[in-house]
Amino acid sequence: MEQYFRMVQESVEMIRDATDIEPSIAMILGSGLGALADEIEGGDKIPYENIPHFPQSTVRGHSGQLVLGDFCGKKVIAMQGRFHYYEGHTLQMVTYPVRVMRLLGAEILIVTNAGGGINTLFEVGDLMIITDHINNIKQDPLRGDYNPDMGPRFVDMSYAYDRDLINLAAKIGKEQGISLRKGIYLASSGPAYETPAEIRGFRIIGADVAGMSTVPEVIVANQMGMKCLGISCITNMAAGVMETTLSHQEVIDTARKVRDKFINLVKAIVAAI
Repeated sequence: MEQYFRMVQESVEMIRDATDIEPSIAMILGSGLGALADEIEGGDKIPYENIPHFPQSTVRGHSGQLVLGDFCGKKVIAMQGRFHYYEGHTLQMVTYPVRVMRLLGAEILIVTNAGGGINTLFEVGDLMIITDHINNIKQDPLRGDYNPDMGPRFVDMSYAYDRDLINLAAKIGKEQGISLRKGIYLASSGPAYETPAEIRGFRIIGADVAGMSTVPEVIVANQMGMKCLGISCITNMAAGVMETTLSHQEVIDTARKVRDKFINLVKAIVAAI
């Protein structure tokens, strides 16, 4: 863990040499949602491949760069493309950028994802505020050697998603006339989609949306004292909910259709923070 922390510090030093921007808000943009980073003004763009020790994104719909600049009156840093456990990264590397962004100064993390609807009341194209999560990846990014510089070893996850930010997002959604859902996000390792039987089981334990991300990043953000807001875009209904097959292309296509609604919501949230 000492070597890992040194790696994080070296990444931070490189980014600080490349930009004068000191972000207060960090954003992780999921599949098909990276267009929001194009709204950042005066942005310094740093490809992941130029940052020492940074993982590389391999998933279509993820551009693979950090964007830093002004966004709705705030200094932000956005990940235009994230990392997943299914790509072969360890969870320590999946969450590596969260630690980097925190050390750069970000105190709030807005994390977005594309998810499959489990709740039968949801519809494709809905946006859901994450109120809690279930870690079905069955691994914890905090497992292993411990370094107190990273935060407490045993992290309280009672309020993993900040209640004030949840209420703010709901208020803004109402003002914009958006029917925002609220619910529980379940993360599995992927990359195979869940079976209908698994989805029925997940519904029984309280999951509303299924995905393959977000949970590891939120765990690490909580360890490092960041306030988190999570937003899921329901890009498809999960296996067995409807008589359809699943594809990543559907995820990308739906995310594009709701792009403007999603961008306007996040812009208003950031402006109000």
